[in-house]
Amino acid sequence: MKGVPHHLLDIWEVTEAASVAEYQKRVRPLLDAIAAPILVGGSGLYVRAALDDLEFPGTDPEIRARLEAELAEKGTHELYARLRELDPVAAESILPSNGRRIVRALEVIEFSGRPFSATMPSYEAVYPSVQIGLEVPRPELDERIALRVERMWQAGLVAEVESLLPGLREGLTASRALGYAQVLRFLDKEWTEEQAFDETIRATRRFARRQESWFRRDPRVVWLPYDSPDLLGLAHEVLEGARH
Repeated sequence: MKGVPHHLLDIWEVTEAASVAEYQKRVRPLLDAIAAPILVGGSGLYVRAALDDLEFPGTDPEIRARLEAELAEKGTHELYARLRELDPVAAESILPSNGRRIVRALEVIEFSGRPFSATMPSYEAVYPSVQIGLEVPRPELDERIALRVERMWQAGLVAEVESLLPGLREGLTASRALGYAQVLRFLDKEWTEEQAFDETIRATRRFARRQESWFRRDPRVVWLPYDSPDLLGLAHEVLEGARH
């Protein structure tokens, strides 16, 4: 990566469950140690977990096991509909296909008696930061997503998933990752390869919309046009303004 040290890339095996809590434990020592860290992302929840005061509710293994059994039997649609009824704010921040997070939200609601959204991060920073978002027109972003997925396929995504099959079958989070989840359905003969390809594009576009909505709600994010000929200059102005 051109001589600039990067951290927390490829940190989990496909058999391991990724979690926001574990990510927070790993990222904060780096934020403390690096003189001027630059956080690039990505998932809004993980960004907020790194920078803000984020509460991690407890767990109830019995409730979790029951909800996971329901998920396996009924799929995400029914559980997501339940979440939308109980906590629309939380549902807005969770992909309808993300069974693991839907189960977690319903678990917290049931054992705590509080909305899951009540545990979501406030805008209270633990690490003061300057946050910059790149504004891309929706039609162009959709086109770029389609091109990205095409390049993933050309680079051998299907072969990669085939090589990881045993571990992916065990993994709770990797098997649901964008691209991996769709290719698995192709390899399981549920979909054609064309269906898997098209659904990866659609799912990625939905994810991008939700992430943009997440960041748009944060009043601290300064939005800059991604195609500005003076993008670096504009970013520098934002940084300088924050220092004064």
